[in-house]
Amino acid sequence: MNPSTFRSAVGAVLTVAVSAVLLPASTANAANAAARNTPDSDTTASFGRIADAVLTERTAALLDTRSVRRAPLMSDSKVRLSAGLARAEDTALSSLRTRKSRLAGLGEAYTAADTKVTTGKPRVKNGRATVQVTETTTLTYKKIRGDEPATTGFQAHHEMNFAVTSGGTWELTGIKPTDEGPRAVNQPVTAAVASAGAPPKSTPAATSWPARSVRKTGTPGYDYAAMAAYAEKYWKNYNPAYRKFNDAGGDCTNFISQALKAGGWKNDSGTYSDYRNWWYNSSNQTISWVGANEWSWFTLSAKRATNLSNVYQMDVGDILQMDFERDGSKDHSMMTTYRSRSGVPYLTYHSTNTYRKSVASIVASNPGSVYFAYRT
Repeated sequence: MNPSTFRSAVGAVLTVAVSAVLLPASTANAANAAARNTPDSDTTASFGRIADAVLTERTAALLDTRSVRRAPLMSDSKVRLSAGLARAEDTALSSLRTRKSRLAGLGEAYTAADTKVTTGKPRVKNGRATVQVTETTTLTYKKIRGDEPATTGFQAHHEMNFAVTSGGTWELTGIKPTDEGPRAVNQPVTAAVASAGAPPKSTPAATSWPARSVRKTGTPGYDYAAMAAYAEKYWKNYNPAYRKFNDAGGDCTNFISQALKAGGWKNDSGTYSDYRNWWYNSSNQTISWVGANEWSWFTLSAKRATNLSNVYQMDVGDILQMDFERDGSKDHSMMTTYRSRSGVPYLTYHSTNTYRKSVASIVASNPGSVYFAYRT
């Protein structure tokens, strides 16, 4: 190194050193606070572990046995539940145990479960972090009637909120679902259902078990097995041939329209904004293809379906719609893709992507909703 280079290097080091010594205390404190309020990689990993623990514990509350993969901790040195959320989760688990009893009364139970969780990168601002969580849960049906399918599965999405304490520990302060569909079977009820509004145009279906059998004679040209096969093929991995509407009110009715078309439903041409028409093409689709209410109006006016009086009367290819808020507006659409010999329909759907969820589970998890069953 030549002398001038050496003097420059020494000068640079001295400049940094002097700057560090002369750094104002307020600036140093601000830097320390910023570091403390930003989760490091270990803390971010702890966010995922506590999310897994909470959601796995919820699933475990539904089991007839306790043979569930358990998360190893509910808190650690970096992340814990806030006192308020701990109380809320106690209440949630109690409500889920009540749901388990309600399911048992309807002839359904689960013997095992597996919940896996993935988390996105935290969004951090002013000592608070928001984390998007994807939960994938599989439940094993208990053989009560003997002809239940082996499992049911769903993917659910949640937003978790964390806040840093004065001591530097992060607390999970809130968790809420972000899906538009019916709540997952392990999602506790957290708010009262809105009061009933104007009656819908369709005829509500009873949810009592057992129900009077209504034989499905079928419509010539319809392949109900093909409808079910389509839905069960694309319940989680979407068909790239169709547009998705998850960010535009939900993909549930778009999905059942695809399945119905796969099973023989023909286009009904006309303007896209007229519910009496039903079609999809490369650039557009009718409102009846994607809208729950409009699909119902089209289906009944075109006589492509009739209302059933009880949800347990549905068979493969039949459709179930739900009005969550009891306000006369339908919010969700699902297809029956399996029916047990004892007469229990199992539904597959998008918006909370779900495979073969029993109607008993749906009703038990959403007791305040209004249901509409359609024989296609």
